[in-house]
Amino acid sequence: MSEIQPTVVERGEQLYAFVRGAVRMDAFAVIADRLPELIGWLTSRGAEFNGAPFFRFNAIDMDGESEVEAGMPVVSAPEPEGDIGIAVLPAGRYVTVTHTGHPDRLFATITALREWAAREGLEWDMTVVDGVERWACRIESYLTDPRVEPDMSKWEIQLAFRLAD
Repeated sequence: MSEIQPTVVERGEQLYAFVRGAVRMDAFAVIADRLPELIGWLTSRGAEFNGAPFFRFNAIDMDGESEVEAGMPVVSAPEPEGDIGIAVLPAGRYVTVTHTGHPDRLFATITALREWAAREGLEWDMTVVDGVERWACRIESYLTDPRVEPDMSKWEIQLAFRLAD
């Protein structure tokens, strides 16, 4: 893997619509497959998008179920319905890096990002409780439209992990 090039950026609040699920990492498709449904629901209600679709990791348990949201940034949101919710990504300082390649290869980029942050003395806005990481905001934004580029090895995915204040 080539050397990563992380950046610390200030991000404002971001309104988004989401569906949330408890998933094992080896069954991530359970939540990932909800993204087209969410986008279709928003489109049918005339929502204007304000960025790339993403996954927000609220709680990560590599040995059990993680709490993950499939989300879509919006300019304004329709009324929530069923298991579709509306929320705001928090403002703050984030470490970002763009991964190019198959989503299955993200683990190496995440590991490199965490090692880089440790070397830089940066602290995540995250706590560990009983072996489960609870993040204030950790997202993976899918910058590549799979309808335009179906080859997943060419996808661009931006990671954005919130730093502690």
